[in-house]
Amino acid sequence: MLPTKEAQKIFKETYDGRTLFLSNAIDARAFVYDPEIGKYLADLVKEIGKASPDLFLSNPLILIDRSASVNAYALGDNIIAVNLGLINFVQTREELALVLAHELSHNAKQHSYHAMYDRAEWLSSEEYKSSLNSVLDSKYERYTRLKSIVDNVKFDRSRHQRYNESDADSMAIAALRKSDLGFEPAFFLRLDSADLIYQTPLSKPVVDFFYASGVTFDSSWTKSRSKGLSVKAYNFSENKTIADSLKTHPDCIERYNKFKDLAKPVTLHPLPAHLKEKANKMLIWNIFDDRRLTACIYRILLEKDKGNTDPWYDFMLFNSLAVLNYLDQKLERFQGIAVKPKEYISSDYFKLQTALEQIPRDKLKELTLQLGKAPFRSKLSAQENALMTLISTLALTEGVDDKQKAQALKQFNNDYPNSMYREFSEFFQNK
Repeated sequence: MLPTKEAQKIFKETYDGRTLFLSNAIDARAFVYDPEIGKYLADLVKEIGKASPDLFLSNPLILIDRSASVNAYALGDNIIAVNLGLINFVQTREELALVLAHELSHNAKQHSYHAMYDRAEWLSSEEYKSSLNSVLDSKYERYTRLKSIVDNVKFDRSRHQRYNESDADSMAIAALRKSDLGFEPAFFLRLDSADLIYQTPLSKPVVDFFYASGVTFDSSWTKSRSKGLSVKAYNFSENKTIADSLKTHPDCIERYNKFKDLAKPVTLHPLPAHLKEKANKMLIWNIFDDRRLTACIYRILLEKDKGNTDPWYDFMLFNSLAVLNYLDQKLERFQGIAVKPKEYISSDYFKLQTALEQIPRDKLKELTLQLGKAPFRSKLSAQENALMTLISTLALTEGVDDKQKAQALKQFNNDYPNSMYREFSEFFQNK
């Protein structure tokens, strides 16, 4: 029990804020529903809990987050969320089980509850109030002193958070060792590459992928014609390693060294390829739906670079270029490109980003129309062809008035009421 009514009030506000966050996330469609992926996760959680019924509550609510970040998180109250980016990243069910057991452990240890408790206790403390008042009453260096207070709080929380992460690791590994799943410590090392997808180079020039898709692509577009310090030479080979998505976690090598001796021989089971493919497509769709078009196209090129010939990726390449046309007409091309700093991307990503900035408007439309006539279209489903027709009407066809656009949107929504693609039409409806 918190010592004062003020602390209790702050705790309630924090708890209600978490509930509001979850409610708003659901309203904003931050979570997706896929019965097949959901069942796979639920079955894996059930297998983890079966061997440790004394540790974990049964039947947690598992949410699938749209995010591309390689992450999962515990919300307390027997709720966990798993990002599509994690499902796309893991290679085996044992890797996925380790992350799920880790998040289940957070809930079992009530870490989110204790974090809210500690926050309420600190914000209601005399020490905090005194420190804050001394800053407000001072005439000089108020910003510096306030920053010092905030930094100290951050440091204390970070240290406490890292303890919680290690605690969750220990509990998760103990549970996995009791189950038939086993524990693969090398996964901690693989996490070091979790955030480096946009630093992954392509095996051939960017232009070659467009040529292969039947598009005339001028290689000069990939070379910046701007002048100034912002475009000075940059050595992409000297990129620094980016921190893991799981920012509060201890260093991956530290985690590996701490737990490697606890591993026992385990048979690894690859995550079903069709589930990874489904998660990857949903992830690419969501990036496209957020209008982060360079990132979307680069992920498509990475798939093509692996030898993936699924026509769906050409379908999404067309959609991305068509929407870039639409945004260009609205003088919003730069927003759709969503420029990433050089230190976070490969030279190939930078060339693609540069090309999307520099392609002349008429050439952008020309190559998009070329792609729309490529043979892949004959291999698409009816709803995918219908979406291409809709986007062409909205973004590429001249002389279409608002009434005709509204009718095209209405027709698609009526024809495919349960389609994942239906949600994208709302972007145009809100314009």
